Amino acid sequence: MTPRLSVLDLVPVRTDQTSADAVAASRSLVQVADRLGYERYWVAEHHNMPAVAATNPPVLIAMLAAATERIRVGSGGIMLPNHAPLVVAEQFALLEAAYPGRIDLGIGRAPGSDPVTSFALRHGGPAGNDEDAVARFAEYVSNVVAMMDPDGVALQVGGRNHALRATPQARTVPTAWLLGSSDYSARLAAQQGMPYVFAHHFSGEGTERALELYRSTFQPSVALAEPRTFLTVNAVVAESREEALRQARPNQLMMLTLRTGQPLAPQDLVEEAEKVELAAAHQTFVDAMLEKWVVDEPVAAREQIERLAATYGVDEVMVHPVAGASVGTEPGTSPAREETLRLLAS
Repeated sequence: MTPRLSVLDLVPVRTDQTSADAVAASRSLVQVADRLGYERYWVAEHHNMPAVAATNPPVLIAMLAAATERIRVGSGGIMLPNHAPLVVAEQFALLEAAYPGRIDLGIGRAPGSDPVTSFALRHGGPAGNDEDAVARFAEYVSNVVAMMDPDGVALQVGGRNHALRATPQARTVPTAWLLGSSDYSARLAAQQGMPYVFAHHFSGEGTERALELYRSTFQPSVALAEPRTFLTVNAVVAESREEALRQARPNQLMMLTLRTGQPLAPQDLVEEAEKVELAAAHQTFVDAMLEKWVVDEPVAAREQIERLAATYGVDEVMVHPVAGASVGTEPGTSPAREETLRLLAS
């Protein structure tokens, strides 16, 4: 069975782009996904990264939903340690009110930033240790979901109960998903009866174990009667495998920079990336990435996605289109990323 297709977008920033250009390119990309029938379009949350403009998912979601007609738009995800639960609940309840039935709230536990940025996000306050973050994360997730309910929650202050709602007179609520790349997130999603997505595109390791753990320990909830999940994967699709490999090179180099702790910079153009010579060990690392990515011509790429869906037992695959751009590309566009979506959908 051919899986449904969705899109993950980090709003990448190339060496030829401003932030405004990157946002314009993503606006065009979501419109392509909308026209082609993609199921959903999620934007990530990352901070203080020269190659990523996805710093504020709710702002991006409002823009992307306004630019489209039918596609679901959401976060992949909101990094909850960075935000007060009530603020997240208010933002997504309001987005759902504006675009009913089209909003997804994907929630993650990672900070999505470096320690200095985490310090700034907390107004200079302590970030807390990992044990505290884990201990309170489940509570925060429950609070966000409860606050978005039309009936709200009862908050006890001064010995009295006070009604607290994310928005008045709600009629529908966003679909809340739990995101993660560890057993912890799989267990929590199962315990709370939430849909779950494992970040397969990030490492490609541990996916089978996490999904099996989620499915085998799932506890039905009012919102969800049985497990619900899908797969994420990095993808570059072009008319030939050789061209797809060329277009994948800039993102491979960016991932190498990130994983080896080198200074970050905007993403290279394809021609810039082709001139970069790597040490043998780094080239081996870069080549190994392709084993977990879908980088090929259209027929082979679609077959790979179908095999991934069958292997992990999912009926939806969220592609992260990571194709680079060539010299002379209009800065406010990302034609190779758009072409990846078109070729996969055809």
